[in-house]
Amino acid sequence: MDNTRLRQLQSLLEEDPGSSFIQFAIAKEYEKYAQWPEARMAYEALVQSAPDYVGTYYHLGKLYEKLDRPADAFQTYKTGMEAAKRAGDQHALSELAGAKLALGDEEDFD
Repeated sequence: MDNTRLRQLQSLLEEDPGSSFIQFAIAKEYEKYAQWPEARMAYEALVQSAPDYVGTYYHLGKLYEKLDRPADAFQTYKTGMEAAKRAGDQHALSELAGAKLALGDEEDFD
């Protein structure tokens, strides 16, 4: 595994610690190399630091599905849908709703 890009992204994040885009790119880079715990932590940190960064929710939800955590995925999609509504992002709202629907409904996760 070549960590050059990851090191570059981490360096950029040091220069601009508030950059949601760079934080997201780091999470995707971890995911690219199947570093699931690191990817999960990076996405979760991004949800905490930038709850309105709508793109995070779909990717974190899909990662939760991959990690066999469907209840966490369902809740992540649900929270992401609220963020997408606030942002007026109909495309993201539609993707998140589809992902949530594919998992089941509220009764499946109570």
